[in-house]
Amino acid sequence: MKITVVGTGYVGLSNSIILAQHNQVIALDILQSKIELINNKKSPIVDKEIEEYLSSKKLNLLATTDKNLAYKDAELIIISTPTNYDPDKNYFDTSSIESVMVEIKNRENQNTPMVIVKSTVPVGYIKQLRKKYEYDLLFFSPEFLREGKALYDNLYPSRIIVGVPEKKSKYITLARKFIDLMKNGAIKENIDTYIMESTEAEAVKLFANTYLALRVSYFNELDTYAESKGLNTKDIINGVCADPRIGDFYNNPSFGYGGYCLPKDTKQLRANFADVPNNLISAIVESNKTRKDFITDEVLKMAGFKNGESSNTIIGIYRLTMKFNSDNFRQSSIQGIMKRLKAKGVTIIIYEPSYNEKTFFGSEIINDLKIFKQKSSVIIANRFTDDLLDVRRKVFTRDLFTRD
Repeated sequence: MKITVVGTGYVGLSNSIILAQHNQVIALDILQSKIELINNKKSPIVDKEIEEYLSSKKLNLLATTDKNLAYKDAELIIISTPTNYDPDKNYFDTSSIESVMVEIKNRENQNTPMVIVKSTVPVGYIKQLRKKYEYDLLFFSPEFLREGKALYDNLYPSRIIVGVPEKKSKYITLARKFIDLMKNGAIKENIDTYIMESTEAEAVKLFANTYLALRVSYFNELDTYAESKGLNTKDIINGVCADPRIGDFYNNPSFGYGGYCLPKDTKQLRANFADVPNNLISAIVESNKTRKDFITDEVLKMAGFKNGESSNTIIGIYRLTMKFNSDNFRQSSIQGIMKRLKAKGVTIIIYEPSYNEKTFFGSEIINDLKIFKQKSSVIIANRFTDDLLDVRRKVFTRDLFTRD
């Protein structure tokens, strides 16, 4: 099958690789630098499996910025462009999806390819899009990928979900065809699959990520309580999570949930709840703010701040990235801590080897780790690594289990 994937981020690139094992795939992006890397069998994102597959597997994959080439004769088009949250509109910015739909409608060839939207969208959006562009074969398939594990999570998916316009046989047949394409590229067998209407599939994505944010917030608030009362957080978490209904996973305290998905997805779901009674969904968003406030106050105490005045200390930020083995620091929780500290007049320096600029939002980048350690009076790290063992006494972290 001739397939076009629009967007080569975590979702688009991993889907391109999965499908290019058995199909002819063109990956379309607006950034020439990413295109060149992919065509030279190098990954523009940090993901060990993606690097391995690009360099060693025989993939029928071509990356391009040429829209005419990408859309010509495509039988399936996957849209995986960014949908950032717009706080002014209280809504996802879906303009990139709409731009692609215009391009699809205006392409020269007359065939009507199946279009799968994999970008995260508000509940009810695909129905509106289908009507606006009068495009019948428009589907939604949510992704459940971890940063740094995007390809792995496609090779061993927890489930595959396709949202159809209506539960009619012609749509269900096409949905099953897409599911088979994804299953053929996976390693895992007996994958759970679900076909539902697009609006329900959109809700699955937002509710799943909001639950993950809830779990992060829960254990962060547990940690806040324990720290405030002088209790041992780790002992409490171990005891709580011994209950099999709770489970010993996704329970490591942090500076708050962050990354590309959870902050925007929780806010979008809260917006979808505007006319629906709720307490919990709104509280999840507020809890993340409260956690960052608490962490900021704890850092200030450790740095020797009294009565809101600094003691001329320099606070070092060890890594902007969200997780181990990731180069992504979009909406990372530590940035929220930085903003709060800088609002207090604190001088901040940053160690982030994946970032090549000299400053980050006005703060100096020092990528000589030895010098960074020497200059920092206090080092804050969302996740602790062996690089910090020699300065452990001046490191502030809530990473109790040394894992994401």
